[in-house]
Amino acid sequence: MSSILVKDYMQANVLAVKSDASVREVVEYLLKSNITGAPVVDEDMKVIGFVSEQDCMKEMLNSAFYAEDSTQVTHIMRRDVLSVTPDASILEIAEIMLGNKPKNYPVVENGKLVGLINRRHILQALKQHNGSYFSPARERPSFAVTSSLV
Repeated sequence: MSSILVKDYMQANVLAVKSDASVREVVEYLLKSNITGAPVVDEDMKVIGFVSEQDCMKEMLNSAFYAEDSTQVTHIMRRDVLSVTPDASILEIAEIMLGNKPKNYPVVENGKLVGLINRRHILQALKQHNGSYFSPARERPSFAVTSSLV
């Protein structure tokens, strides 16, 4: 398999969460965008954290229980963000993801956010570059399509 790079499959137009956003604003953004998480950036577009649906859910439960206002995203985000560069190998990232690592990786170049790569992007890259494995003769669905009776 030839070398395939993150920059060829990453999502380049990533909307990040600003560090001064409230958890309520983040939840609205995640739901509206139909995404499971987002990088948190400072005013210079440097990645300072990552926030997920799970992080937000925990905070919303706490807020509801204690009847508190929504806190700032910087209080709940993960600060130990694993990021990759645009020139990183898709194969290396795929192997890292097998170890129960995050599903989403911010792509950072010169300290600034330039994209996002996730498991779906990795699968797309692997499928496109390993066509012989996915040839029509070998593709046999291991699932059944069912319809529900209403």
